[in-house]
Amino acid sequence: MANAYGFIEITGVVAAVDCLDIMTKAADVTLSTWERKLGGRLVTIVIEGEVAAVKQAIEAGSAKAIKKPVATGVLANPHDEIRRIVAISASRFKGKTEEGFSSKMLGEDPPDFNIKEQMKK
Repeated sequence: MANAYGFIEITGVVAAVDCLDIMTKAADVTLSTWERKLGGRLVTIVIEGEVAAVKQAIEAGSAKAIKKPVATGVLANPHDEIRRIVAISASRFKGKTEEGFSSKMLGEDPPDFNIKEQMKK
């Protein structure tokens, strides 16, 4: 279980992959999931690891990425509901299914996907 989650939202899939490469080389963190919105024009990367490593990775990604991130954040000791949201996203991202959730391709929401409805389950 991760002690922290780090989030970077950046424009473009290429910039997101570049940023992820920088972050994983800068600190001992792993990719939890990613989400593409607006046809891939906006990408949110979620990493996990120890708090200090996540902070270091987010700082490195923010400073060295080929584009400036739109938003960043670090959640130390995330609430169980945050872990659940990340798990829902990761289940789609990793092609696995969790009870009540369908799998999709990398970061794509199913056309009828509604996070509020999924959270009720």
